[in-house]
Amino acid sequence: MEEAVRDDVAAQRERLMEGLRIYGGHYAELSRRFASWLGLHSTDATAVLEIAAAEERGTPLSPARLSERISLSTSATTALLNRLEAGGHVARSREHSDRRVITLRSGAHIQDRADEFFGPLAARLDTAMAHYPPELLARFESFMADLNATVDAHLTERAATAPYSPGDVAPR
Repeated sequence: MEEAVRDDVAAQRERLMEGLRIYGGHYAELSRRFASWLGLHSTDATAVLEIAAAEERGTPLSPARLSERISLSTSATTALLNRLEAGGHVARSREHSDRRVITLRSGAHIQDRADEFFGPLAARLDTAMAHYPPELLARFESFMADLNATVDAHLTERAATAPYSPGDVAPR
């Protein structure tokens, strides 16, 4: 009996992880389509979305923080920002009392375009989540925070180790 319960729990966890993988694939596809719709490379569109989302949260990004968020080197992020700024998609400003700190802002049209593209989906997602009580959504927020912290810790640990290359002997 106890083994059957463990098997059921393991199967449930696997279904949840599969659901998250599917959601991740859908999110990646939405990002790709948004980039195409804007006429941007997918990495550029991802950066624009990160910048706009940070602004909406009231915590605008610096170039260094953007670099971390989209996993690009500092030099690649600078090249990306140069392209986006030249296209009017982002602006760099010095708003901080320390004039060396650069703040990234999305171009005036970006939020309107993002709202136009993602607005209908946001309404559908809101409708889907409205079926769940706030207590369950709070538990799901906690669950997602735990999963994200676990993956972040794993990525940090992996970054500290040398990357595996195909010519290496596989670790045991």
